[in-house]
Amino acid sequence: MASWSDFAAADPSLAAAIRALFEQYGPGMAYLATVRPDGGPRVHPVSPVITDEALYCFIVASPKRRDLARDGRYALHSFPPEESDDEAYLSGRATRVHDPVVIATLSEAWRASPAVDWHLYELQIDTATLRRHGPTGALPLAATPTVHPMSRTWRAELSRPLAIAS
Repeated sequence: MASWSDFAAADPSLAAAIRALFEQYGPGMAYLATVRPDGGPRVHPVSPVITDEALYCFIVASPKRRDLARDGRYALHSFPPEESDDEAYLSGRATRVHDPVVIATLSEAWRASPAVDWHLYELQIDTATLRRHGPTGALPLAATPTVHPMSRTWRAELSRPLAIAS
């Protein structure tokens, strides 16, 4: 696993492109997948917070927070851009943040109300993938693509990017 800063140092251009997709509408927007007690997936929209040091999420009292407390595995997927079907995907483990300085700094910066029952989680990264579909987006299966999609994947254990055309 790697922190956001480790990932960004290992592959700055991939990290910048992924961050741009998560923050394309201003504050971070993404879908967070967690693991339910029965092993199935649970997906919810969230607002990830990316700093130079780490990737965080404020998680309110919910089944998703219980999932992370029990089994920290997660996947985070970007919202689709309006002009293409480009996508960013991260996976790894989420751990609850207990450092009062980090919590106070982020809650103040992001206006996380102390009246709301939330916990701050850091999302450690195991895999990061960026998929570019080109200007026409992901075409229906019967259509012939004018540009072949390109994927770039980074894995913490390899600490180097893989470029895969598909």
